[in-house]
This record gives sequence, C-alpha cells and structure tokens, in this order.
Amino acid sequence: MSITDHALAIAAAEAGAAVVRAQYGSSLARLMKTADDFATTADVEAEKAILDVLRAGRPHDGVLAEESGRTGTGENGRTWLVDPLCGTLNYAVRTMLTSVNVALRAGARVRVAASADPFTNEVFWTDGIAAYTRRGGVDEPLTPSAESRLVDVNLDPPFPNRHVFLAARMLADEGFIEQFRPRVVSTTLAVAWVAAGRRAGYVTDGEHLCDSVHFAAGIALGQAAGCVVTGIDGRPVHPDGNGLVVAADERTHAALLALIRNQR
Repeated sequence: MSITDHALAIAAAEAGAAVVRAQYGSSLARLMKTADDFATTADVEAEKAILDVLRAGRPHDGVLAEESGRTGTGENGRTWLVDPLCGTLNYAVRTMLTSVNVALRAGARVRVAASADPFTNEVFWTDGIAAYTRRGGVDEPLTPSAESRLVDVNLDPPFPNRHVFLAARMLADEGFIEQFRPRVVSTTLAVAWVAAGRRAGYVTDGEHLCDSVHFAAGIALGQAAGCVVTGIDGRPVHPDGNGLVVAADERTHAALLALIRNQR
C-alpha cells in the first residue's frame, strides 16, 4: 500500500529533524549566502535527508527547497516546499528554537504539511482537513486558544512594508502593551504554536509568504486548525499578499489588525 501524502510529509520532516537533533552543539561550518544570511552543514544534510524521503515516495513530484532550490519538473502540478532548518541562527548559537518544515502544494493550494520540532520530538501536521500534533506516535487535535495573550512577532528583516507596518512600532504601541505580551522566537515554529494554543497570535512582515518554504507549512496548519489567517491588510493569504497575521480567534485577529492599521 502506498504511503499517503500527509504520512510522507511527516516522515520527511522527522528525517530532517533527526539530522538537526543529532548535529546540535557540534562544530558546524557556516555556508554564507549573503553578508547577513548563512546556512550550516546541518541545514544541508537535513535537507538531503528530507529529499531522500520525498524522492523515494513521490519520484515524479517537483521540489522547491531552501538550500538546493528547485528540482524535478513538477509537471504533475505537485511541488514539495522544504525548509530543512528554520531558525538557523538560533541553532548555530545553540538555542533550541527551530523547526523543520515540509509542505505539498498541489494545484492552487497546500494540501498537506508537517512542521517538526527537533528538540521536543513533536510533529505538527495537517492532511488538509484537520490539524494534529504527533508525540510519541500519538496524534492529538490542535486547538487554538488566545488565553495566554502571548503574541510572537518576527523582527527579522527585510521589512518590505515598513511604510505601513513595522513590527517594532507595534510592540511600542500602548494598545499592544495593554492587550498582549510579546515574544520573539525567530522561527516559524511559533506559527504552529498558535495552532496548538501556545500562542494567541503571530505577526510578520514579508512578501509572497503562502508560497514560501518558510511559511507554507505553518499557514496550512493554522488554517486547518481553525485559526484566522490573513495578510497584514486583513485579506486572505494569496501569492501577491504582504505579511502574515495568524490569530487563535476573531477577537485577537481584529485587535492585531487594528494595531497594524494604527501605524498608517
């Protein structure tokens, strides 16, 4: 019996997470991409482990991966989006805040996704219908909750929409201080945490995030779990959209959008 797409996404994410976990704390070479961005050998080797799983299970699908780029034709309309180690800087300085993201875009939407935490041995995953966390082989439904009032904010550049939104300005807004408590995890693991009820919301600037290897898995998880997921303009996420707001409920989403609009 062939493996299902969501089971393949989980297996691929777990394969990458195993590499990330095994190499944690070791002396890692830095492979510079730009003056401000780099990968490590763990990123590269985790990606190879993920791609080995995907190619064995779906040899005719295309792949878009963070380190190796686009491979395969994807002529069947199916492309896997792979981020082997989100939170590379955290990882390089021995901070256990990272995620391994795998998502399948088929046609116009992401069908399945998995985001693995290498250090808790959790995998947040969706089959496109519902969302779960797998821990010790046991799956539990993801249940968003705004009870904590914790909002994770991405402060990493670039800031393409700074003329209408800047995360640092939002954090200084008295309205934010009155309603929420900020956190900065610096990895898309925080998006999965909103779906899991560990964060009330997540906000980031950026462009084309629904097709991003970094964000596609988290967006799919949030949508399947019942989170409110939009761009910073409040519109549904789409290929030409800007930024991302993921909220546990409508009330939190409305409050975050109001804070963003207050900057204009």
